[in-house]
Amino acid sequence: MEEPTMTNAPIPTPHNSAGAGDFAKTVLMPGDPLRAKYIADTYLEHPKQVTGVRNMLGYTGTYKGKPISVMGSGMGIPSIGIYSYELFHFYDVDNIIRIGSAGGLQDGLQLMDVVVAMGACTNSNYAAQYHLPGTFAPTADYGLMSRAIEAAKEQGTHVVVGNVLSSDVFYNADSSANDRWKAMGVLAVEMEAAALYMNAAKAGKHALCLLTISDHIYSKEELSAEQRQVGFGKMMEIALELA
Repeated sequence: MEEPTMTNAPIPTPHNSAGAGDFAKTVLMPGDPLRAKYIADTYLEHPKQVTGVRNMLGYTGTYKGKPISVMGSGMGIPSIGIYSYELFHFYDVDNIIRIGSAGGLQDGLQLMDVVVAMGACTNSNYAAQYHLPGTFAPTADYGLMSRAIEAAKEQGTHVVVGNVLSSDVFYNADSSANDRWKAMGVLAVEMEAAALYMNAAKAGKHALCLLTISDHIYSKEELSAEQRQVGFGKMMEIALELA
């Protein structure tokens, strides 16, 4: 079957009501669509809603004069797999920066720490669709990652760079699974980055995942739901500098 391209892109799609040219080349992608709305309302100049199918809100505006979009991805690898695929392949987006929350694994991580996901392990079989003769290692785009680290330095924000786990399972029947990931030096657990990185690699595009530690798997500390929605300003501002 022929893979869709920009010349035969089926837009709008069943998941996205935007038209051609409605998205900027760079899209910030929080999981929560209300966080997308918060970012648009708080940070963007002249934000315009471009999609709202299934309440998965998307906006385009400018930040410091540069065009940028923000759109929710929903929770989990299947959801971000759909939205990021369509943005890369149908809407001519070049860069997607996931901005989200994660559960800390390593002892040194504190609530509100910002993690730059250099790589994304996963227990998902998302890569099976590519029929590779081995195991694919999903990684961030170096250019976006290095710019994010530099932006954090200029902001005065300490970031932790390393591997994360993109898990398909939130309530895991295997209670020792996190112990084994922790022993491998994995920093934190989230649910989307690996699919985003694989979609970007297959499309020849660029992706990065920035995470704020919202809870710690072992200390049991956690942020409130409201803090998770609007309290991630440092991470958001780092991502916005990548427009």
